[in-house]
Amino acid sequence: MQRLSLIKASHLNQNRVLPQLHSAFSITPSVQIASRVHHVIEYGADPTGTSDSTEALEQAIHDAFQSPLEDSHLMEGVSDLGGVEVHLDGGTYKISRPLRLPDSGGGNLMIHSGSLCASGDFPSDRHLIELRPRSTSSPFEDITLKDIMINSNFRGGGISVVDSLRTTIDNCYISHFTTSGILIQGGHETYVRNSFIGQHINVGGDRREKDFSGIGINIVGNDNSITDVVIFSASVGIMVAGQANVFTGVHCYNKATTLGGTGIYIRAPGFTQTRILNCYFDFTGIVVEDPVQFHVTNSFFLGNAFILIKSLNGVVSGVNIVDNMFSGDYTGVRIVQLDESKREFHDIDQVVVERNNVRGMTLKSTVARGTAWSNGTIWTVDFSKVLLFPNLIKYVQYTLHAGALFPNHVLRNVSRNRVTVESDAAVSATLHVSVDQTMISYV
Repeated sequence: MQRLSLIKASHLNQNRVLPQLHSAFSITPSVQIASRVHHVIEYGADPTGTSDSTEALEQAIHDAFQSPLEDSHLMEGVSDLGGVEVHLDGGTYKISRPLRLPDSGGGNLMIHSGSLCASGDFPSDRHLIELRPRSTSSPFEDITLKDIMINSNFRGGGISVVDSLRTTIDNCYISHFTTSGILIQGGHETYVRNSFIGQHINVGGDRREKDFSGIGINIVGNDNSITDVVIFSASVGIMVAGQANVFTGVHCYNKATTLGGTGIYIRAPGFTQTRILNCYFDFTGIVVEDPVQFHVTNSFFLGNAFILIKSLNGVVSGVNIVDNMFSGDYTGVRIVQLDESKREFHDIDQVVVERNNVRGMTLKSTVARGTAWSNGTIWTVDFSKVLLFPNLIKYVQYTLHAGALFPNHVLRNVSRNRVTVESDAAVSATLHVSVDQTMISYV
């Protein structure tokens, strides 16, 4: 009985102490902070795509721009939205007008994880998502569009990025456009990566290929990067009008050249500054107008795909087409071709087409080596089949090997891309010649 009394007394003491401890260590509840992730379903968007979700998505985007961080900006005039997200909740949403980000501009925002589909009355001259600030003084910056499937339903384009800074389009799938899958106009540094773009969904061999239209990515601006992107159907894979753009790991099988298609078309004559690296041109090639500073390397051209250098004003300068692979069907298609239908090239400087390996196509180069044996006084090596530019040899180095005899000899002619050496006495000899069409001279 005494032990039981002690236990009860101890329990009573604990009951007296615990309220005191609870009072001493109690924590005042924190102020409720609203999430910076805006879930579109909570705004009434229909994730089945049955009903129109335009207004719900617009409201979610609008609200995402309403809580910028105080005293924090990106570029001048660009409010920092603090990493706010518009979450598409894995749904498919039908929209009847473009989802435009607010005219006020802003930055540090992501829209991601769902699908958008244009309704039957979506305007045919617009894009489903549009970044288009009201002025360049209040642009968008650091906007990310990620993990989004866009079905334009043959009613216009997919995404337009106009006068915006440092935009990222990542892991997107854009189909059924009629104008452009992605339009990049003005602004600075839009990065498109890990994405798939095509007017018609296919993996090649589509019977509708001759009717493919539109442009996969239309770039009208500078300093943009396209990386690890597949363009599987469009009339033009990538159209470029601007400088300092780079394309890496792009696979174009959008429309075959023989059907009028082009993989990458560069319309920046006289000031190109474009790099194409580690790309794959699948039955469709490259067209470039009056290129100045243009670089293509480590790329693969399949199915007679080739590079066409097109003359508008006859200028080609600072061009490197090196270390590529070309594969064709042995019908004599040249790996690099010139279009001089408007004007012949007359300003040719620092053009290097070299070290390309070729199977089933015709090699063209700006450098070449050859030999010719003759028993007489004249030796000629004809480079016209391999040299890129007609009737142009700027540099010649030759050796006449005549054994024990050594007649006087002279370089007689280099016209029509043929090198002729003549000696003053008949002799059995071999002529070894190296030529270069655009030798760089250092003064």
